[in-house]
Amino acid sequence: MNSLQIAILQHNIVWHNPIANQQLLEKQLNELPKATTLVVLPEMWATGFTMKPEEVAETMDGPTMQWMKEMAKTQDTAICGSLAIQEGNDFYNRFVFVHPSAKLDTYDKVHPYTPSGESKIYRAGKTSALIEYAGFRIRPLVCYDLRFPVFARNTDNYDLLLCVANWPAARIQAWNALLRARAIENMAYCIGVNRTGKDGYRLTYPGASAAYNALGDELIFMQEKDTTSSLTIDLDTLRSTRKKLPFLEDRDDFTLI
Repeated sequence: MNSLQIAILQHNIVWHNPIANQQLLEKQLNELPKATTLVVLPEMWATGFTMKPEEVAETMDGPTMQWMKEMAKTQDTAICGSLAIQEGNDFYNRFVFVHPSAKLDTYDKVHPYTPSGESKIYRAGKTSALIEYAGFRIRPLVCYDLRFPVFARNTDNYDLLLCVANWPAARIQAWNALLRARAIENMAYCIGVNRTGKDGYRLTYPGASAAYNALGDELIFMQEKDTTSSLTIDLDTLRSTRKKLPFLEDRDDFTLI
């Protein structure tokens, strides 16, 4: 395949209630165009960005994962987003990518958000991830990861940088700027999916999910409402842009010590 038809599901997450969120999203999923090949949900879409994972976290065999697998199979599309996952005594903010075949790719958030205490509650991941799907190479990020350009640096020729988040209204201008910057500096499509509404800590989230092409041109921008938006990204267009403007070939080489 040379293109992906992506659906962004931006919603007000029901606090600590995976079943209610599944019911809400299932209605939106059933209304998607049949040609949809990838569905993206926000960070911790089933519970909200909680610092009490002991109350709601599930295992990789839990009911929320089973729901994602069933939806991917029923809708014949990949579905992704992050969840609070428990393994033994440890909790992870884990990005899960479910293929229509039920194959799983995962990525554990490398940069837990220290101001909220996430770094003390969730175990940090150790490495980045690269997901191959429908001919595309996809690099996942989770929220705070977006602030670190070296971590997102395109050294493995990815095509799509995909960031899921609970990014609050107080700092939404940073979100807007960083998404566009990551697209430009990495010569890749960049899509950010944020939530709406208020969470259990009374923080407000304005949506502002968006997509940019490799030159930083805005492809979609979603306002502050619960809604679904779709777009198509194209590998031929991306390759043509990189050939015409080979900025990645002139990047600096360096080693972190």
